[in-house]
Amino acid sequence: MSRWPRYQLAATKTGVKVKPAISEDVIQAQLITWAKRQVKVHPELARLFHVPNGGQRHAAVAAKLQGQGVKPGVPDLCLPVPRFGCHGLWIEMKTQNGRVSPLQKDWIAFLRRAGYRVEVCRSFDEARDVLLSYLNPKVPYSPEIY
Repeated sequence: MSRWPRYQLAATKTGVKVKPAISEDVIQAQLITWAKRQVKVHPELARLFHVPNGGQRHAAVAAKLQGQGVKPGVPDLCLPVPRFGCHGLWIEMKTQNGRVSPLQKDWIAFLRRAGYRVEVCRSFDEARDVLLSYLNPKVPYSPEIY
């Protein structure tokens, strides 16, 4: 994973516009870096972890991971800390234009029925805000509003 954002070219009426294409993995790495720096404020963030599902891998590595129980569609991040009647928080990271696959929708629905809060976040700011709202004891969680 590169620390530098990739760029994409977009055709415009006046020529070609170059804009950074922030990938899912870059956004997620930013979030993990932020979480590590916030552990003194929110010790629970030390429990935030990435689930190594998805991604492009060599066939041999993919086969090995499948043999170890990797499941497609499982959300990217897990915070196994109970709050507000939820067993924990799962976050599926997506880019602004990223789509949630049918397998991901199935996992999201399953986890919600099982008592977890699950959010799809499309930016660092959105994911950070979800984590902070989940950890803030002054903000009551209501499944009806999420």
